[in-house]
Amino acid sequence: MASLEPGTSERTRRRTVVGTVKSAKMQKTVVVLIERLELEPKYRKYIKRRTRLYAHDERAECREGDRVLLAETRPISRLKRWRVVKKI
Repeated sequence: MASLEPGTSERTRRRTVVGTVKSAKMQKTVVVLIERLELEPKYRKYIKRRTRLYAHDERAECREGDRVLLAETRPISRLKRWRVVKKI
Protein backbone atom coordinates (compact mmCIF):
# COMPACT_ATOMS: atom_id res chain seq x y z
CA MET A 1 0.00 0.00 0.00
CA ALA A 2 1.39 3.38 -0.98
CA SER A 3 1.89 5.88 1.78
CA LEU A 4 0.28 9.26 1.23
CA GLU A 5 2.08 12.45 2.08
CA PRO A 6 0.10 15.24 3.72
CA GLY A 7 -1.57 17.48 1.18
CA THR A 8 -1.95 14.89 -1.57
CA SER A 9 -5.43 14.04 -2.78
CA GLU A 10 -4.58 10.63 -4.25
CA ARG A 11 -6.87 7.83 -3.03
CA THR A 12 -6.76 4.10 -3.49
CA ARG A 13 -8.92 2.71 -6.27
CA ARG A 14 -12.37 1.75 -4.97
CA ARG A 15 -14.57 -1.11 -6.14
CA THR A 16 -17.40 -0.05 -8.44
CA VAL A 17 -20.60 -1.84 -9.47
CA VAL A 18 -23.58 -1.04 -11.70
CA GLY A 19 -27.11 -1.77 -10.55
CA THR A 20 -30.78 -0.79 -10.68
CA VAL A 21 -32.48 1.34 -8.02
CA LYS A 22 -35.28 -0.69 -6.40
CA SER A 23 -36.28 1.71 -3.64
CA ALA A 24 -35.76 5.44 -3.16
CA LYS A 25 -38.18 6.00 -0.27
CA MET A 26 -35.57 6.92 2.34
CA GLN A 27 -33.85 10.26 2.72
CA LYS A 28 -30.43 10.25 0.99
CA THR A 29 -30.47 6.43 0.78
CA VAL A 30 -31.34 4.13 -2.12
CA VAL A 31 -31.59 0.34 -2.33
CA VAL A 32 -29.78 -0.95 -5.42
CA LEU A 33 -30.21 -4.44 -6.87
CA ILE A 34 -27.09 -6.02 -8.39
CA GLU A 35 -27.78 -9.02 -10.66
CA ARG A 36 -25.15 -11.48 -11.85
CA LEU A 37 -25.04 -14.94 -13.44
CA GLU A 38 -23.19 -17.73 -11.63
CA LEU A 39 -22.41 -21.14 -13.02
CA GLU A 40 -23.85 -23.88 -10.80
CA PRO A 41 -21.04 -26.49 -10.75
CA LYS A 42 -23.06 -29.68 -10.32
CA TYR A 43 -25.69 -29.07 -13.01
CA ARG A 44 -23.57 -26.77 -15.23
CA LYS A 45 -26.41 -24.23 -15.53
CA TYR A 46 -26.31 -20.49 -15.01
CA ILE A 47 -28.32 -19.18 -12.07
CA LYS A 48 -29.29 -15.54 -11.62
CA ARG A 49 -28.07 -14.24 -8.25
CA ARG A 50 -29.15 -10.93 -6.73
CA THR A 51 -27.56 -8.70 -4.10
CA ARG A 52 -29.26 -5.73 -2.43
CA LEU A 53 -26.95 -2.86 -1.51
CA TYR A 54 -27.81 0.25 0.47
CA ALA A 55 -26.13 3.30 -1.05
CA HIS A 56 -25.75 6.94 -0.03
CA ASP A 57 -27.39 9.36 -2.49
CA GLU A 58 -26.31 12.80 -1.25
CA ARG A 59 -28.41 14.85 -3.70
CA ALA A 60 -31.45 12.49 -3.57
CA GLU A 61 -31.58 12.49 -7.38
CA CYS A 62 -32.13 8.77 -8.00
CA ARG A 63 -35.58 7.36 -8.68
CA GLU A 64 -36.88 3.80 -8.83
CA GLY A 65 -35.73 2.03 -12.00
CA ASP A 66 -32.63 4.20 -12.61
CA ARG A 67 -29.33 2.51 -13.51
CA VAL A 68 -26.57 3.81 -11.25
CA LEU A 69 -22.83 3.42 -10.75
CA LEU A 70 -21.85 2.74 -7.11
CA ALA A 71 -18.45 3.06 -5.47
CA GLU A 72 -17.36 1.42 -2.24
CA THR A 73 -16.70 3.85 0.60
CA ARG A 74 -16.23 4.04 4.36
CA PRO A 75 -19.15 2.90 6.55
CA ILE A 76 -21.73 5.70 6.55
CA SER A 77 -24.30 3.92 8.73
CA ARG A 78 -25.10 0.41 9.92
CA LEU A 79 -26.03 -0.76 6.40
CA LYS A 80 -24.55 1.82 4.00
CA ARG A 81 -21.07 1.05 2.61
CA TRP A 82 -21.60 2.34 -0.94
CA ARG A 83 -22.25 5.75 -2.50
CA VAL A 84 -23.89 6.74 -5.78
CA VAL A 85 -21.30 8.10 -8.21
CA LYS A 86 -23.62 8.87 -11.14
CA LYS A 87 -26.78 7.87 -12.98
CA ILE A 88 -26.16 5.90 -16.17
